[in-house]
Amino acid sequence: MSEPIRFYFRGAVREFAGGAPTRTVLQHLREDLHCTGTKEGCAEGDCGACTVVVGSLNPAGQLEMKAVNSCIQFAPTLDGKALFTVEDLQQQDGALHPVQQAMVECHGSQCGFCTPGFVMSLWGMYLDKNGEPAQRREIDDCLSGNLCRCTGYRPIIDAAHRMTELPAVAFDRAALTTQLQALQRDAGSSYTAHGRTFYAPRTLAELVALRAAHPQATLLAGSTDIGLWVTKQLRELGDIIYLGHVAALQTVEEVRDMLEIGAGVSLEHAYNALCELYPTQLGELRQRFASLPIRNAGTLGGNVANGSPIGDSMPWLIAVGSEVVLQGPAGQRVLPLEAFYLDYQKKDLQPDEIVAAVRVPLPRENVQFRTYKLAKRFDQDISAVCAAFAFTLDGDQIIDARIAYGGMAATPRRAPRAESALTGLRWNEANLRVAMDMLAQDFKPLSDMRASGTYRMQTAQNLLRRFWFETRPDAPLGNESVNAFAFKDARESA
Repeated sequence: MSEPIRFYFRGAVREFAGGAPTRTVLQHLREDLHCTGTKEGCAEGDCGACTVVVGSLNPAGQLEMKAVNSCIQFAPTLDGKALFTVEDLQQQDGALHPVQQAMVECHGSQCGFCTPGFVMSLWGMYLDKNGEPAQRREIDDCLSGNLCRCTGYRPIIDAAHRMTELPAVAFDRAALTTQLQALQRDAGSSYTAHGRTFYAPRTLAELVALRAAHPQATLLAGSTDIGLWVTKQLRELGDIIYLGHVAALQTVEEVRDMLEIGAGVSLEHAYNALCELYPTQLGELRQRFASLPIRNAGTLGGNVANGSPIGDSMPWLIAVGSEVVLQGPAGQRVLPLEAFYLDYQKKDLQPDEIVAAVRVPLPRENVQFRTYKLAKRFDQDISAVCAAFAFTLDGDQIIDARIAYGGMAATPRRAPRAESALTGLRWNEANLRVAMDMLAQDFKPLSDMRASGTYRMQTAQNLLRRFWFETRPDAPLGNESVNAFAFKDARESA
């Protein structure tokens, strides 16, 4: 039986009924609710003009407020959540919120089209920091998903600093938590409209049963990729099975010598946990991975299940020896991640199985691990090449070499010839050169709009050289010596 989607908006519980399951939150806002403050720019989660803040209860019952892109989120995913737009920020006496007032005072708006999105991203940070001043890097991270073509970022960054200097405006988290508690469902639900059904299971058992019954249905987690299938490719998705309410998929825990991350854990939460284990190795990649609104919505499990050859997570996950946990009616299967990818968009996943979790090895003694991303922009950009290296060393002896790349083949994969050229040998420049030459036998990269095949091969070889510079037994170079971004940060803090 179809049930309406219920969510909290503008001080009341609203229902979404009759609209297609793939109707976006942005379409519902502008066309159905006539709240036109939220804008549409790119319809693919890149420009940030559509940014809203969604409040939800995590499995522990705690309130989380996240900035997301409404243009690629489907309206049924709002069930049991709260939606906030730029219209919500104006105070009852008509005064502007400190975020808005700061934008006015600092001249942070020119044409104004992108302004509501910037305001909502800043409001999300305002709530997260509880009115406390933010550091410049936090501001840059907060605004990584918002593009401005005319004002320029300096006045907007000034506004981010200024907003915490103005009289604070409190946000009643307890009241919202109570509202959302009343909207939670005890069991799975379904919403049917236009001949298609949006299933929202609550337990792993319900999810597995639904997958077995509907093997052709589209599995939906963060919608950061599938949303574009609808808005850009105009694809019909058929029935949808939504993973976002399955509490069992939203856990992060240590299992023996591995960190197990559920398939429903957001990229932001996943990388926060991973950076506690590998702070120097993953810190930059985390910051450069898409944008904060995308990381708030997308999931690590979805990144792995998608299997894009240019996905940023897979090369380093493969290099450190991660595993993927698959769940189906017959039970659980665990595979090395590199064995999961068979060919372009082809995976070792049965029609009735789902990706349940990703297991990442904990740091090990004598393992040198690095990952590098090459793209045309610092953040919010797709990699031309993503490389990862994990070498087990005994002094200058290479006990084991694991080398993985994205953007070099139809799938993210290892470089077996280069690995063989190094394993058991000394970690010196002569052996490095041989391994660099072997990469040309491991990969035949293609040319596309992001990079030529020649560029990809040369940079892939040079990234291996960079890894050697950082990890060579004699006089290894620090990050600031080989990383332009780290060098800039070091100079600014000096």
